[in-house]
Amino acid sequence: MAISLSMVGSIMLVVCVLSGFLSMARGFEITLQSAGSPDVAVILGGGTREEVNSEIPPDIARSIMAKGNDIGVLRNASGTPILSRELVVPVEYRTQLDTAGTTLALRGMEASGLTIRSGVTLSSGRLVSSGAREILVGEQLATKYPGLDIGNDIRLGPVVWTVVGHFSAGGSAFESEIWGGFDAVASAFNRVGEVQSLRLKLTEPTAIDRLKLSMSEFADAQLMAFTEADLYAGQSEATAQLIRMFGWPISLLMAIGATAGALNTMMSSLSDRTVEIATVRALGFNRFSAFFSTWLEAFLLSAVGASLGLTLSWLALNGWQTSTMGANGAQMAFRFVVNADVMTITALVGVAIGGVGGALPAFAAARLPVATALRARG
Repeated sequence: MAISLSMVGSIMLVVCVLSGFLSMARGFEITLQSAGSPDVAVILGGGTREEVNSEIPPDIARSIMAKGNDIGVLRNASGTPILSRELVVPVEYRTQLDTAGTTLALRGMEASGLTIRSGVTLSSGRLVSSGAREILVGEQLATKYPGLDIGNDIRLGPVVWTVVGHFSAGGSAFESEIWGGFDAVASAFNRVGEVQSLRLKLTEPTAIDRLKLSMSEFADAQLMAFTEADLYAGQSEATAQLIRMFGWPISLLMAIGATAGALNTMMSSLSDRTVEIATVRALGFNRFSAFFSTWLEAFLLSAVGASLGLTLSWLALNGWQTSTMGANGAQMAFRFVVNADVMTITALVGVAIGGVGGALPAFAAARLPVATALRARG
C-alpha cells in the first residue's frame, strides 16, 4: 500500500507542476490576446511590433486623416477617418508599503481611443477632461493597488495625477494599463510632437489589407499596420513559449523519476503476488490476461494520481492572479487558466507515466513460469 501511494503521489506532483507552467502560459496568452480585436487596426512606425520602440512622424496622422479614398476604416460625420494618436510611457508607481516601486504602463490617447477599442467600458467614475492631468485605471490594477481608488492623487513621473475613473476590458491586458489624455501625457513627459501608434476602427476585419496598401506610400517611416488581434497574438506567443520552454524540461525530468517509481512499484507488487498470478495461470488464464491485469493496475494508479493532481491544480491555481513584465516594459496582470487543454495534456502525461512504468512488470508477469511460481509456494 505504501509503495502504491508513493507512485500516486509522485504522479500527482508531476501533474501539479506541469499544470502550473501550462496554466501560466495559457493565462498569459488569453489575457494579451483578449485585448486584441480583429476590427481594430494599429499602425506602428520604424518597422517594429512594439509600441514603446515605435515612432510615427506627426504629419503621418494628418496625412491619413486627409485621405479621401477608401482605406478600410470608419469615418466620422464629416468624412474624416476616426483615429487615436497614442503613446505609452513606462512609469514607476510606489505605495507606502512598496518602497521598490512597480513599473506600470501609462498610455496617452485621444478621446476617440476609448470608443475605438472593443469591449472597453467605464465601470465607475467619469472620463478624463481634455488637457487635464487626470487618469483612468484598469480594473485589475485598481483591485491590486488600493492607492489607485477614484479621487486619489498619485505621482507618476514628474507630476501628480488624479484618478477620476476605472475601466473594465473583460480581464484583458488593457486592464493592466493607466489611461490619460494624449496631450496631457505628452506634455508631462516632454513628448510633445511624438506619436508611437495610431489606432483606427476598420470597416471589417479584411479591410486591414486596404489599410496596409495605403501605408506603402509612407516608405520612409517604415509604417506597419496590424489588427490588434494579430499584434497581441504575436507578442503573447514569445512569452508563452518561454514559459513552456522552462516548464516542459522540468516536468519531463520529474516524469522520468515518477516512471522509475512506477516501475519499482509494479515490480514490488509483482513479487508479492507471484503465487496468485501463477495460480490463475494454472486455472487456464493465458499470458495476455496476466499482462493486461498488471498493466491495468499501473494505469489505474496513474489515473488516480493524475486526477488528484488535476483537482489540486484546479483548486489552487485556476483564477489565481499574478503579474509579469509585459510587452511595453511594464507590469501586466494575468490569471492562471486551468482549462480543458491544460487538463487534457497533463492528464495524458500522468497516465503515460503509469503506462510506461507498468509495461516492463506487465511483460514480466506474462512470462512468469507457472511451475516455478507454484513450487515457490511450498
